[in-house]
Amino acid sequence: MFDKFNDECGVFGIYGHPEAANMTYLGLYALQHRGQESCGIAASDGTRLKTHLGRGLVADVFKDDEIFRQLPGQAAIGHVRYSTAGGNDIRNCQPIAVSYARGSVAVAHNGNLVNAQEVRNELEARGSIFSTTADTEVIIHLLAHSQSDALPDRIAEALRQVRGAYSLVFLTETRMVAVRDPHGFRPLVLGQLGDAFVVASETCALDLIEAKFVREVEAGEMLVFDQNGMTSFRPFEPQPYTPCIFEFVYFARPDSTVFGRQVYGMRKGFGRQLAREHGVEADIVIPVPDSGVPAAIGYAEESGIPFEMGLIRNHYIGRTFIEPQQSIRHFGVKIKLNAIREVLAGKRVVVIDDSVVRGTTSRKIIKMIRQAGAKEIHMRVSSPPTSYPCFYGIDTPTRKELIASSHTNAEICRYITADTLGYLSLEGMLKEAGALEGALGKCCEACFSGNYPVKFPRLKADTQLGLF
Repeated sequence: MFDKFNDECGVFGIYGHPEAANMTYLGLYALQHRGQESCGIAASDGTRLKTHLGRGLVADVFKDDEIFRQLPGQAAIGHVRYSTAGGNDIRNCQPIAVSYARGSVAVAHNGNLVNAQEVRNELEARGSIFSTTADTEVIIHLLAHSQSDALPDRIAEALRQVRGAYSLVFLTETRMVAVRDPHGFRPLVLGQLGDAFVVASETCALDLIEAKFVREVEAGEMLVFDQNGMTSFRPFEPQPYTPCIFEFVYFARPDSTVFGRQVYGMRKGFGRQLAREHGVEADIVIPVPDSGVPAAIGYAEESGIPFEMGLIRNHYIGRTFIEPQQSIRHFGVKIKLNAIREVLAGKRVVVIDDSVVRGTTSRKIIKMIRQAGAKEIHMRVSSPPTSYPCFYGIDTPTRKELIASSHTNAEICRYITADTLGYLSLEGMLKEAGALEGALGKCCEACFSGNYPVKFPRLKADTQLGLF
């Protein structure tokens, strides 16, 4: 409904806790923003794995105590999903759990494999039968084909055959394994809760269960948890560190720390830099809630223009609702946002949003603000123009659907009906993030620049980039 890049996925795992499934439920609750289509938990009691999966939000899928009685044990992993590869099919819910010659294994995956279809075709030619359309299942088949004796070696052998982004958590009857790809595209952190080890996509999941943050799982690192504790491996060739800059723009929760940086402070910094680059005479600064709030605060502080909440978001909306036919135009935006006339009427307004994808929602929001009586509307975006699709775990439109790929700023400004439009520059963003000084490595900013750190098959590229 909203014109945004869709959240990707979130993973969580805990080893050595008497209420592992319950802790995983809470962890997934904290990561709900990373995926709202489906969720699941796999738990081990030391001898076998049990899973519970479903479409919908965490609180709806895990809605009674009986479910948790069916998930006993001191180790569990969980997943919240927005479909990036594969469709919104119950078969694609994760964790994916299977039994094979060496026992049982479940896996939860945040990211996307750029060569998944190629590898899948090769496996099917050798007789493999797939039960999902998710690229995560490719990893499981590669794992099952491995002839290595040790589980870490089998996982490493499988992952050396794939390319792309992955933060993975595996669970067997007796062990949990966490792996982050050598480029470090997606976040993954390590924590401790008493004697239990915890891994999660973001630190906000650790905060909720009162686990202590230990450190990030490093790019290319594999952590194995078993009865002997935790062991770290480095099974992959080192690669340039390219964490996803869009985690700071939109995906991560503001109260999380990802890639060693606090998200809220980073977004405020983007807003300050935006004010330096695109200042304007105005009466108030308002955010498009919720993701635009920190940047709007930063913009207001840097510019000296008062911050106001001119748009109020309704947080109590289900995933589906019945729209009237034409009695209320733009109903999809109005059900989520409402303008406060008393704040906006007669004012020169700076509107801060984190990104513009197709431009359709920005156009409707600006119309709403103008109908509330705003005298001028100056749209400011706390990221550069998004001109290219992502192949590393974010569900993005094809390039031809991204308004910035084929329109100038002036054309976009006219389309969304703003008086002026200003985007944060890529250099300004990277400077504010510390990436130009090497603190974050190079950062992946492919959605802004088209510079993809990991190459992908030509057919996939041509299709997604809108070349035919």
